[in-house]
Amino acid sequence: MAKRLIPLFNRVLVEKIIPPSKTTTGILLPEKSSKLNSGKVLAVGPGIHSNDGKLVPVTVKEGDTVLLPEYGGTEVKLDNKEYHLYRDDDILGTLHD
Repeated sequence: MAKRLIPLFNRVLVEKIIPPSKTTTGILLPEKSSKLNSGKVLAVGPGIHSNDGKLVPVTVKEGDTVLLPEYGGTEVKLDNKEYHLYRDDDILGTLHD
């Protein structure tokens, strides 16, 4: 469903990653133990034009795992699922394994 929404300009569509609340053995984890505000990039816009008319592409690509700011972004609901739209320059960084 998220593929139907294509961001414009330098916007990035992100699905937030919700950390597990318990381990595989059933031990409940406290909320603060794994509070990392991250998400997976589902779609990106083409970029934004600079003052001299050149296209500045978005720095992340589909499939990247990104670190998100605690506040901000625009919440979008599609088929009872929550997504968020961020500007490219609001994303704090990419996460790698």
